[in-house]
Amino acid sequence: MTSGAAAARYARALFDVVVGESPAKLDAAQSDLQSFADLFSGNAALAAVTANPSIPVGRKSALATALVDQAGGVTTAVGKLIVLLASRDRLVLLPEIARAFRARVMDYQKVIRGDVTTATPLPADKLLALEQGLQAATGRTVVLESRVDPTIVGGVITRLGSTVYDGSVTTQLEKMKQALIEAAR
Repeated sequence: MTSGAAAARYARALFDVVVGESPAKLDAAQSDLQSFADLFSGNAALAAVTANPSIPVGRKSALATALVDQAGGVTTAVGKLIVLLASRDRLVLLPEIARAFRARVMDYQKVIRGDVTTATPLPADKLLALEQGLQAATGRTVVLESRVDPTIVGGVITRLGSTVYDGSVTTQLEKMKQALIEAAR
């Protein structure tokens, strides 16, 4: 099984447990999981320990248990998952598990993340209006990240998942160019 598939299975199992216990704890579980993923991937010493096959699994489990205990207030399911991953020598999967879990939570909460690209910075009120329009069109909560790319000349490119709405001037000019070339043939 690939690491991505394993991470997806752990994320699904964690999601099912948290939703079964209390759906209200989804955001807390996501935050806890992301904190541990950041801790293990952002700390060079911890990353080296988790990736080193010569360190006994028992020591990794003890380390994980100590970190969960020291963190205090960690969602029970997340704490158990961290200890389980350590006992199976799978702590290296934490960043992938966190990403897969976040995607499941967003799907459950009917949230779509996307980005909007414009030639100049988009004012906050315009970004909010665009989010609201997309929410009305999709029936889901939309959270957009704004990017600036002067090469699009003008207009807007919006990406929601795998769907792209390209209203950029550059694309419109390219379409006109192709139409003129086709008409000249």
